[in-house]
Amino acid sequence: MAGVQANRVRRSGREGNWSSAFVIAARIPLLSPPPSSSTTLPRITELPPALGTETLAMADRKIRQDDSILMHIHNPADGPVLPKEDVNNVPHLGNIIGSTLSADVFARYNRIQNIPTLFVCGTDEYGTATETKALEEGVTPMELCTKFNKLHTEVYKWFQIGFDQWGRTSDPAQTEVTQDIYKHIHDNGYFELETSEQTYCEDDKLFLADRFVEGECPNCGYDDARGDQCDKCALTFSSPTELKNPRCKRNKNHKVSVRPSTHACIRLNAIQPKLEKWLQEQRVKGKWASNVVITDKGEIVEPRMLGEGLRPSAVTRDLNWGVAVPKVGDPEADEKLANKVIYVWFDAPIGYISMTKSYTDEWQKWWMNPDNVELFQFMGKDTEYLNYEDTKFSKSRNIGVFGTQAAEIGQPPSVWRYYLISNRPETSDSAFQWSKFISAVNSELLANLGNFVNRVIKFVNAKFDSVVPGPSDTKGGEVPETPRDSSEGAKIDAEFYKDINAKLQEYKEAMDATKLRNGLFLAMSLSARGNQYLQDSGLDNALLAENPERCGEVCLNAINLIYALTAVFHPFMPETSEDILKQLNAPARTLPLKFSIDILPGHKLGKAAHLFQRIDNTDGKAELKWKRQFGGVDAAAADGADAATDKQAKTPKAEDHKGNWAKANEAKKKKAEAAAAAAAAKSPEERELESKLEAQNLLVKNIRTGKAEGDAAKEGAAAKALKAQLQELRKKLKEAKI
Repeated sequence: MAGVQANRVRRSGREGNWSSAFVIAARIPLLSPPPSSSTTLPRITELPPALGTETLAMADRKIRQDDSILMHIHNPADGPVLPKEDVNNVPHLGNIIGSTLSADVFARYNRIQNIPTLFVCGTDEYGTATETKALEEGVTPMELCTKFNKLHTEVYKWFQIGFDQWGRTSDPAQTEVTQDIYKHIHDNGYFELETSEQTYCEDDKLFLADRFVEGECPNCGYDDARGDQCDKCALTFSSPTELKNPRCKRNKNHKVSVRPSTHACIRLNAIQPKLEKWLQEQRVKGKWASNVVITDKGEIVEPRMLGEGLRPSAVTRDLNWGVAVPKVGDPEADEKLANKVIYVWFDAPIGYISMTKSYTDEWQKWWMNPDNVELFQFMGKDTEYLNYEDTKFSKSRNIGVFGTQAAEIGQPPSVWRYYLISNRPETSDSAFQWSKFISAVNSELLANLGNFVNRVIKFVNAKFDSVVPGPSDTKGGEVPETPRDSSEGAKIDAEFYKDINAKLQEYKEAMDATKLRNGLFLAMSLSARGNQYLQDSGLDNALLAENPERCGEVCLNAINLIYALTAVFHPFMPETSEDILKQLNAPARTLPLKFSIDILPGHKLGKAAHLFQRIDNTDGKAELKWKRQFGGVDAAAADGADAATDKQAKTPKAEDHKGNWAKANEAKKKKAEAAAAAAAAKSPEERELESKLEAQNLLVKNIRTGKAEGDAAKEGAAAKALKAQLQELRKKLKEAKI
């Protein structure tokens, strides 16, 4: 099968959390295996045929002999998916669902169809943000990146993100590919030199990026304004030179001056017509999501194209940390660009290519072969934002669950993967909520999937000595949707087959369109249909006693639906899928397009085991505990609630201590009540305006740093207006209290 290249491009303006993931699916076996040493992160391999059931003899298995139903063991050379994460932070749940987990789900979905797929990811390590963070921590940029690369590796391994290649943009391959592309752009005449005034540290003898400059805001007089924005009045600056009394962040005693600096600018104006045409074509061809549409006409057009058009944009920087600008054989350019580095937003996207190059010498077959390869891209804003409860994730304020903390609550990775995908914000922002997390485990996973699988396998274990019942001459295969006879059981079965076939088709359509959340919903609906089938058929001891043949038919159908579900759920919960396969004593299988009998009568099952554990949330204690632990409520307010509970349960050890205990407890109660009142003091309107102002300030900052497009002055004015509204509201609220 040949596929048309489809680039699913999403843009993220979220500072410090820019990440993306690529899935590349080859439609023909193109590549030979690369050296095993090329993978730097131990890959989570696909399930081997034995699936941990070596204690059960292969002779006990009776699986329909059809190679098309068996899932091939994934060869890392068979195909690609690529994501990349900023390496100066700890990934939180929003980062994980926004790119890496979503890409992993889609990669696994391709693999359950035996489509060659490669999943490549790595850390984005260059740029001012990394230098700034390293300066704050007193380490070199490389030391910082190595630290966070290890952290990211551990987080994704725990979440069972199955990369084939895990790389870094600081690897030599990145330098080689980036410099080669830079030279080609120069040779094709798309660079020009531009000189502008920039801040310069006279003591360190180097130019200062905006984040390395602080000074007095020319608008409000705030003395700690940054070179790109004043945090007090939200005013943004086109250049750090706008600050009064600028000083070097590296050392406040150093003298800062202004000097001219020359940079290479890519002539975007020269390629605008081709770019516009390509964007319009790819929007339709790639079925881009609505949240990347910029104009009200549904056009994918960069805002600057609508006015004066695209302008040349600098792709070099005066930094120490980055890919060095290569010599291009132009004396003027080589002299003026010596000791400069390539801008991170030029080099970062190339990381996807360089990591593929590190993975296989045949990397060009993945990137220059659109007739046989499909590229799917998942990026941070691809799925809108995932918030935490009623606020945003914040590492500095200890708000939200970060990747390193997920294991602390005692639930396995499959549960986290299920909840995150089921709440994947595909068309609008959504929020992580502990109440919904608990409900997902108890009311969805346990009550639906867990109940269906356990009930059926446990019944066959107990009533049929673990041997799948049914006629010994059953050949298996697809079954007709028409009743085989006029019996009630035949009618129930036919309706069951028809519903399962329809849902499998819907599942495939949703997953092909990367509607992962809907795909998971349909997977759960398949399991729910299994529960309904058991109910309609009356599977119990009475059925076994009264009509053992019918009981065997029901068990055979149910077992084979469970087998189909191992493929359906594998992209979302690979560990759960593996657990079910162990209980079935069956090999990993491909995604069925129609219901079929593939596990035959006489097949011996493994032992039933619970897939999930109920979360005890009596009186909401589990929810309150986790909210307090991860900052979802004010810690003092949560402590106050605990204090009230403790007071009711506590008794004095001796009568003569009763008075002192009562006084102390009363004081503790008043303190807790005051803390709780303070936590709830803000009105909904105030919290909403605060959230809007925070988001607007972030947008302005991202525009200034090149991480989002727009008019910085216009958006800065909007931020000022929001701040004025907030101040006015607070004033009114204060007057109302008086």
